[in-house]
Amino acid sequence: MLATETMNPVIIIGAGLAGYTVAREFRKLDKLTPLVIVTKDSGGFYSKPMLSNAFAQRKTPQQLVTQTAEQMSGQIAGAVLSGTTVLRIDPENRRVHTDKGVLAYRDLIIAAGAEPVRLPIPGNAAAAVLSVNHVDDYAIFHARVGLPEHAPATRVAILGAGLIGCEFADDISSAGHAVTLIDPNSMPLASIAPPVLSRGLQQALIDKGVAMRLGTTAASIDHGNNATHITLSDGSVVEADLVLSAVGLRPNCTLASTAGLTIDRGIVVNALGLSSDAHIYALGDCAQYTVGEAGATHTMPYIAPLMSAARAIARTLAGTPTPVDLKPTPVLVKTPSFPIALVPPPPDALAGGAWVDAVVDQRMISRFYDATGVMVGFGVAPQDAAIRNTLMTSLGATLVPC
Repeated sequence: MLATETMNPVIIIGAGLAGYTVAREFRKLDKLTPLVIVTKDSGGFYSKPMLSNAFAQRKTPQQLVTQTAEQMSGQIAGAVLSGTTVLRIDPENRRVHTDKGVLAYRDLIIAAGAEPVRLPIPGNAAAAVLSVNHVDDYAIFHARVGLPEHAPATRVAILGAGLIGCEFADDISSAGHAVTLIDPNSMPLASIAPPVLSRGLQQALIDKGVAMRLGTTAASIDHGNNATHITLSDGSVVEADLVLSAVGLRPNCTLASTAGLTIDRGIVVNALGLSSDAHIYALGDCAQYTVGEAGATHTMPYIAPLMSAARAIARTLAGTPTPVDLKPTPVLVKTPSFPIALVPPPPDALAGGAWVDAVVDQRMISRFYDATGVMVGFGVAPQDAAIRNTLMTSLGATLVPC
C-alpha cells in the first residue's frame, strides 16, 4: 500500500488547474488531513488558458510551467505522485488502483479534465493533426511551428472557429504565421457569441491576414508535394504545413464510468459537487454541474465555475457543506485584435429569445433577452472591466419597449 497514514488521505486525480486549486483551498481550511494528488504527467503547475495565447508572446513550454511538482507539494503540504497512472477506482472499498500500487482514500476528487475531440476524417495525414490541450501538446506544437525570425512562416490550418480556434488563430497570426480557419458555421464563435460580435471578430481576423473558410468542413487530410492537403466538403483544397484541431473537448469520464458513477455528457454532480457516490467529487472540465432551481445539468468548461467549485468542495470536505455558486460570469475571449467579453445565454433560454444590438462609445454591445423579455446574456467588444461590470448588473433586467 502506498498510503500508510492512520488517517486516510483526501486524494485528487489530476494536477491541472482544477486539481491544484481545490488542493490549495482545502489546505487553507484543514491543516491535518493527508492530501495526495495523483497525475500521469510531470505534475508541474501551469495556467491552461495561456496555451492559446502563448505563441505570440514567445513563451516556451518551460516558461509556461511556473511551479514544479516538488514546489507544489510544498504549497499544498501534501504528496504529488507524478508519473502515476490511475488504473481504476474501487468506490466500495474506497481505493484507487494505480500502476504503482493501491491508495486508500477518505474522499476522492476527480479533476481529470477533458480530451480533445478527434474527428473521423479520412486521409493518410489525418493522424498527424495536432491538438493543444496540455503543456506537453504545446511543446510539440511549439517545436513544429517555430518562430518566423528563425525559420520560414508556417502555414497553419485550424479546424474549428470556436473559442479556442479563434484564440489560436489570433495568436499564431500575431507571431507571423499564415493561418486558415475552417468551420462548418457561417461565422466564428457561432455557438456562444451574438452575431454582431461574430462578424466583428471575423473582420478583425481577416484584417490581420487570417483566411476564413467557413460553411465547410475537412473531408480528407492527405500528404502531398511537401504540404498537407485539406480537401474541404465544398471541393476546394487548403494547403498547410501543419493542421491544428480545435473542434472541441470531451469530458474525461473513463475512470468515473468504470467505477459506476452517473455519467451524462460529464460526471454528474449535485449542488455540492458530489457525484452519485457519497465520497467522490468531481470538478472542472470533466464535471456536469447542477444549475438553477430546476436542477438542469450542464458542462461548464470555463475558469469561473472551476474556481467556484474548488472553493465549495474544499469547504464541504473541511466539514461545512457548501453549494457551488454558479452565478453567471463573463467569458473573456483572448483575441487581442477584437477582445470580447461574453455571458452566453442559458441553452434553455434560446427558444423565443433574441439579441438586441447597440453601439455605445464605439463599442459593440449585444444583450440577449429571453421569451419573457428578461436579459439573460450579453456580449461586448472591445471589452473592458467597467462596461463588463455594468452589463453584469443588468442581468435579470426586463426589456423596456420603445
